[in-house]
Amino acid sequence: MSDYVKKIRRKVGSMPLVVSVAGCLVINGKNEILLQHRTDTHLWSIPGGAVELGETVEEAVRREVFEETSITVNELHFFQVFSGESQHITYPNGDEVYFVNLVFECRDFEGTVKVNDHESSELEFFAYDSLPQLTPSNEPIVASYFGKEPPGIGPGYSM
Repeated sequence: MSDYVKKIRRKVGSMPLVVSVAGCLVINGKNEILLQHRTDTHLWSIPGGAVELGETVEEAVRREVFEETSITVNELHFFQVFSGESQHITYPNGDEVYFVNLVFECRDFEGTVKVNDHESSELEFFAYDSLPQLTPSNEPIVASYFGKEPPGIGPGYSM
């Protein structure tokens, strides 16, 4: 969680917040997607996170990908914005968030993929037909990227 969001949480508690986040679809030469196994939800998601004050979304996605995976993303291509009920989550601690998720694609990256922070327990590239259980907010993102129909997501969900 970003320092900015932590400061807001200290003031407002678990009430729903709208949070701008930047995510990255890191795709290797086999057309596989890089996913992180999250320590907070125990589900898989694309690398990304909250945009800090004064930061551009491109700076945020580059920072978050490096913090979470140890790789440097070079050329980024804007993919799509995801928002609304599919991006509403309630974390295990009761904090509610509605993400405005600006998602980028990157096929040009360097470095060795390795866990670089406490948010992930493992990192792995997956083919679309062998995806692990994704965080519900990532299901429509990944499905849309691969041209598939996303699974039905009801109004909000809890992890």
